[in-house]
Parts: sequence; structure tokens; C-alpha cells
Amino acid sequence: MDRLIYTAMTGANAAANRQAILSNNLANASTNGFRAQLETYRAVPLRGEGATTRVFAVESSAGFSDKAGPATRTGRSLDAMNVGNSYFAVQGQDGTEGYTRNGQFEVSPDGTLLTGTGSVVLSGDGAPIVVPTNAEVSIGNDGSISAKVGSEPATTIGRLKLVTPNAEDPIRRSEDGLFRALSGNPLDNDDTARVQVGALEGSNVNPIETMVGMIQTARQFEAQMRLLQTAESNDRSAGQLLSLQG
Repeated sequence: MDRLIYTAMTGANAAANRQAILSNNLANASTNGFRAQLETYRAVPLRGEGATTRVFAVESSAGFSDKAGPATRTGRSLDAMNVGNSYFAVQGQDGTEGYTRNGQFEVSPDGTLLTGTGSVVLSGDGAPIVVPTNAEVSIGNDGSISAKVGSEPATTIGRLKLVTPNAEDPIRRSEDGLFRALSGNPLDNDDTARVQVGALEGSNVNPIETMVGMIQTARQFEAQMRLLQTAESNDRSAGQLLSLQG
């Protein structure tokens, strides 16, 4: 009896976790550069003497989808979209280096180049990029940042740090939404990486597919709960039979 309870209980918990992930994906269907989170589940035997036949359903994250999102042409000089599998380097709220595909940049009142979410954009040497006062800013296809003040010629004030993860040092999503290297160390600047200026990459979440997944997961959760109710009913019936025999 308890074998059914273990399976149904952990199955319902896994379904609830999957529903939360799908809900988060759907909520970010319009977030620039968002990567849909993927999830898988595996069966893990319960450890302990006499309990090896009990099995847990345990979540095993498969990471995220690296499929490119749709490109939206904006024509804005401070909008940039990664070409290929590169990422922009930014400074997270905890001060560590993180990575994002959201290339919607803006200049703060003190001249610091920021992302649309307020993260400090980093240059190739890992330092913030500071824009001169009243300067017109433009981004080159190689990530170079140029500033033009009044009638003076434009000058290069820095270059965006662009990184390209690889199999030897992959990235994973952190709790703040930024990606970081699995090793914990900053990734090297990729001089060959390029960006498309005047465009933004949209979320790679498929809303219809996600909605279908949420419906399937809700039905799966209901099925697991019915199994728990069945186990409770069977346990009650078994208790009644034992009391009659006694």
C-alpha cells in the first residue's frame, strides 16, 4: 500500500513543480532574450532497509532551451541582438558577472550603460561602460561602443563583453534570471562574436505549446491525487477487514 502512496505522492509533487516551471515560462513569453526552462524527471529508489521497492519521482533539470527567439526590428541605436550563441556580460545584483540575451540598453543619469532591467553592462575587461554627458551612443556589429558629443567626431569608449559558452564550461540559469558559468568563473571574452544593431531577440517560449503542457500537467496532478484517494480507500477497507477477523 505504501508503495502506491510513495509513487503517487512524489508524482503529484513533480507535477506541481513542472506546473510552476511552465507558468514561469509562460509569464516570460514576452521577455526579451528569455530562454525557456526545461525539466525532466527520474525514478529514484528510497534508501533504507526494507524500503528499496519504494520509488520517488525526482525532478532533474535539463537546463534551458538554447533555440534562438524571434528577432524584432526596432531601429533604436542602443538595441542589439546576439548573433549565434553569444551572450552579453553584465554585473548581477550580487556583484558577480552574469550573462543575458536581452540587448535592450539605456544610459543611466550618471552615464553608466545599463540593461533594461537595471544591470550594469560590462566591457571586454570586465569594467562598467561609462558614456560622456550628452553624447549620442551607437553600437557597432563587433560590440564596440561609440560616443559623439555635439559636432566632435565619434570616439570609441569601450566594447561590449560578448561570451560564447561551450561544452567545457557551460552556463546555467541563476535565481536572479541571469546565466552564469557552471565553473563559477567568468567566461572569456569572445572577439569573434557579433551583434545585430537596431534589433532585439524575443523570448523563445512557445505560448501554445506551454499552455498545452500546463493542461496536461494539471490532468497528471489530478490523476496522482486520485491514486492517493484510492490508496486511502484501500487502506480503510483493509483496516475494516482486519477488525472483522480480530
